[in-house]
Amino acid sequence: MICTAGAFAQAPAAPTQSKPGLTLTTSAFEDGGIIPNKYTMAAEGTAVSPKLSWDHVPDGTVSFALILHDPDTSLAKSTNEVLHWMIFNIPGTARELPEGVPAQATLPDGSIQALNTRKGVGYMGMGARAPGPYHHYTFELFALDTKLDLGPDATQADVMKAMNGHILMKGVLVGRFHRP
Repeated sequence: MICTAGAFAQAPAAPTQSKPGLTLTTSAFEDGGIIPNKYTMAAEGTAVSPKLSWDHVPDGTVSFALILHDPDTSLAKSTNEVLHWMIFNIPGTARELPEGVPAQATLPDGSIQALNTRKGVGYMGMGARAPGPYHHYTFELFALDTKLDLGPDATQADVMKAMNGHILMKGVLVGRFHRP
């Protein structure tokens, strides 16, 4: 084993009080809980997006990006996961998205909604088929130190690449669903 000077230097002491991370919540369901039909493809009419709230935002946050995806589809089908919603350039002063965000590419506050897996703009309700296991729908909220120079035609890969090096913190919320 080769050691250089300082290789075994003592690590700095951990802070005595750590700040909580970015917290993403909804009043629609508990983290890890069952997503009500209202927010899914099993809804009467069109599914609506749940109200989302967040706190413990890091200093320097300029904007947020939200990605909602179903990682279980890639496990079940050996294909890409399903992207249910992607919205970015949410203002850094925002602390929530209301229930039922309209399906339009650019929102009044400047937020941009990109295409979901079905090539629709905005939120796409959950639709795991029954019978079968529950799918885990993952909401990921990224606090960014910049706005993304992308338009509504951006792909998930485009957004992830643009966020690289600009993520201050991430909050995660998971809900479960399968069709009744």
